[in-house]
Amino acid sequence: MNSTEDCLDACNSLLRGELSAVETYNQAIEKFTSEKELSALEGIKADHIEAVGILRQHITDMGGEPSKDSGAWGTFAKAVEGGAKILGESPALAALIAGEEHGISEYREALESSGVMEEIKVQIRSKLLPALNSHVDTLKRLKDA
Repeated sequence: MNSTEDCLDACNSLLRGELSAVETYNQAIEKFTSEKELSALEGIKADHIEAVGILRQHITDMGGEPSKDSGAWGTFAKAVEGGAKILGESPALAALIAGEEHGISEYREALESSGVMEEIKVQIRSKLLPALNSHVDTLKRLKDA
């Protein structure tokens, strides 16, 4: 595999994770009624939608075909979030925190990969990873409130 193919694979994996996050937040938003929680969750979902756009654009710029759906991660996220929805808001927030932490791990792995181009690493460092760290902080505050 050449470095472009490696980067495309990594970016599509990250894209599937972001698509999964959008799906998960769509489900989670149905669970909450508090304006404060809804506003926070809508803001986080908007960040994930923006990340989808960034990753899709990068993949397209490299001549690749962006993933159209979340694949296996989406199925897993739906199962986790579905179980959390039955149990209540606190488990739902815990599931969202776990998802964000998984995303952080995925982005850190991409930063360490020699196959991921510096151009996308700049985006990960400057925008994508800081957003996920902020999401975890926000979700923990909501969970502790």
